[in-house]
Amino acid sequence: MPEGDALFRTARTLDRALAGRTVTRFETVLPALARVHEDTPVTGRTVESVASAGKHLLLRLSGGLVLRSHLRMNGSWHLYRPGERWRRPRAAMRVVFGTPEFEAVGFDVPVAEFLTERDLVRQRDLRALGPDLLAPSFDADQAIARIRERGEEPIESVLLGQRVVAGIGNIFKSETLFVCRIHPLAPASSLSDDRLRELLSAARRLLQANVRADSGPGIVTYRSLRPTTGPAKFSDGHWVYGRAGRPCRTCGTPIVRAKTGPHTRTTYWCPQCQIA
Repeated sequence: MPEGDALFRTARTLDRALAGRTVTRFETVLPALARVHEDTPVTGRTVESVASAGKHLLLRLSGGLVLRSHLRMNGSWHLYRPGERWRRPRAAMRVVFGTPEFEAVGFDVPVAEFLTERDLVRQRDLRALGPDLLAPSFDADQAIARIRERGEEPIESVLLGQRVVAGIGNIFKSETLFVCRIHPLAPASSLSDDRLRELLSAARRLLQANVRADSGPGIVTYRSLRPTTGPAKFSDGHWVYGRAGRPCRTCGTPIVRAKTGPHTRTTYWCPQCQIA
């Protein structure tokens, strides 16, 4: 599943290409979207903005119509010039927004619906989202309060809960916990407010580092964030994620990998640096 930084970059790219432009072509294989287009045509509307909210993407059109999409594991949005060959097969296309300058194509998008602005305020998944780590107004106190509600649940599982805090996926979960020297199976209740604040700050900085203009799409580098203790022997890449059996970049201990949490997501950590 794309993480919060990837959705932010996708939304930013689409917004730069589409905002302020008129939709001259709309195509979809999703019946619910097609019905809306038949009743209140999408063509002729102006794209007002494209933004991310956690792992949701919101494409706003003039007239108060909003497309909400969620990519889950396999969905993606691509941007093409008119007539340019798609990099994915046509059978994977779910929705197309075309303007004279660009085509935005949603491939294998499992969740897509048109909402009005009023509907958007009441949309259950969006209302339930925790504080968004990439939002300028991120509320750490609210995030800590939501973490506290999870009691003794392992912190690695808590961080993946988008209703607790929005934006962290499996990569950032493992990397953030390593940077903060926290064992992934530590009960959330065992961490002080100061430790949780440090954890959220690190996650926020990691996400922000990956949405800077000089970060290419899909690139994850953590050159700017070091562990809180110990020396660093590090260039590019990940601290622990995807490095099972390889030496820790700070102490040399082999990195451990295990399936953890209710959804058996793969977690990586250093058993020496991240003491339980």
